Amino acid sequence: MIGKLTSLFSSRQREARLQAKLEEIRKRTPVPVFWLFGKTQSGKTSLIKYLTGAEEAEIGQGFRPCTRFSRQYQFPTPEAPLLNFLDTRGMDEPGYDPAEDLAKFDSSAHLVIVTVKATDHALEHVVEHLRTIRAARRSRPVLLLLTCLHEAYPQQQHPLPYPFVVQPTEGDRWRLALNPESVVVPPDLARTLDEQQRRFDCLVDRAVAVDLTRPEEGYTEPNYGGDLLKQQLLASLPAAYRQTLIALDQASRELQDFYAQSALPHIIGYSSLAASAGAIPIPWLDLFILPGIQTQMISHLARMYGQPLTGSRFLELAGTLGLGMMTRQAVREVIKFIPYVGSVAGAALAGASTFALGKAFCFYYSAVHKGHVPRSEDLRRYYQEQLALAEKSWGTARATAAAEPQAAPKE
Repeated sequence: MIGKLTSLFSSRQREARLQAKLEEIRKRTPVPVFWLFGKTQSGKTSLIKYLTGAEEAEIGQGFRPCTRFSRQYQFPTPEAPLLNFLDTRGMDEPGYDPAEDLAKFDSSAHLVIVTVKATDHALEHVVEHLRTIRAARRSRPVLLLLTCLHEAYPQQQHPLPYPFVVQPTEGDRWRLALNPESVVVPPDLARTLDEQQRRFDCLVDRAVAVDLTRPEEGYTEPNYGGDLLKQQLLASLPAAYRQTLIALDQASRELQDFYAQSALPHIIGYSSLAASAGAIPIPWLDLFILPGIQTQMISHLARMYGQPLTGSRFLELAGTLGLGMMTRQAVREVIKFIPYVGSVAGAALAGASTFALGKAFCFYYSAVHKGHVPRSEDLRRYYQEQLALAEKSWGTARATAAAEPQAAPKE
């Protein structure tokens, strides 16, 4: 009995229970899992950098080994991931067996992205191993990403405007084709793209051609074909998972401040985690979980801004927003008594309030970096503005994801 009473008041025991519950919630949070399948130097890191905005060094440090030939990168953090990348390497090395990666990734990967340099035609092993992966689950979409287009026309700029479109063909597949109204592309590029699509015919569902380069390389369009790539990714993912890409893209489009750019994926990641907790249909249960998620988020943001989060500062900031936050939580729990609708609304409110809280703390830290502390009324006003925007966005996203039917598996 004494042991049980002690555990109730033990911070270590509470933290352990919270972490166990958060791990359970992470498994239910819709995080798109991209299986990157391609040779080394085929453009996988450039793809991750384009989709996340993360620097190459950060991506490299974030990878963790999974199998002998594969590794995993969870963006922005494993604690609150938004996107999950599985990278298969070493396909040309002796002893590579796709069965090992299939055992590890097959049940979790939502989309296979095959990265191939447009001018690389030594692809026998890639085709051979992809055929095994494709046969294991034909219902999972596969996208062929043809990269490094500039190697087909060295010393020249890209043909502008971007000249390719994706057109439907037989068997629910989509083929990369020239836009009839576009500029003329270099003949060598056209030939190599046709040959690559012929090589991967029946092994992929869609194909996109991109050239993702650093600005210092001098190309007028460093993210050449990026818009078409995002369109095809969204078209390939189930509804619940594509909302993550939409939210990240829309929220980061106008950001200029370095800290705000770095913090935003973390805020969205923790907000998604909070939304999953808010969707738990049992009233009052997430009142134990949500404060833990929000506290971890705020602590993470404080470290990013180089501002130590003391207890007094946390209470000061939380007190400024406290009444509105408590009211929102109470409303969310009462709504849960309404079947189904309550879970959807609870998820939207939990995600929106966490997002607004993260933005409010960034607003505070940004002001501190500029040499002043924002007034309480300014902080409350900013929080309410962000909350209103987030509630609209999260409510629409959750309703869309819940209402949209999933595509039927292909046989």
